[in-house]
Amino acid sequence: MSGATTLQISLPKDFLALLGTQPQAVETVKEFIVLGLYLEGRISGGKSAEMLGLTRLGFVSLLARKGISYFNLTNTEWEEEVATVKAWNKNHA
Repeated sequence: MSGATTLQISLPKDFLALLGTQPQAVETVKEFIVLGLYLEGRISGGKSAEMLGLTRLGFVSLLARKGISYFNLTNTEWEEEVATVKAWNKNHA
């Protein structure tokens, strides 16, 4: 990652043991940070995928494995999406 910054943090040994070896721990912590920023709406799915070195589909798959929804729509937004798809299907049938 170009323009990267190193952040040194101290963790209890028990905590670090849960994350695996140091290289595994680095990747796991990076993933947790990116997912946290995504869940807070501070970065997009596309940016999240880029930061993790994944395709957009790879990022959606990661979210599915973690039980995180890629689509965060209100009921009204969901109904609008369904109506749009139905109208498109009707016009292209």
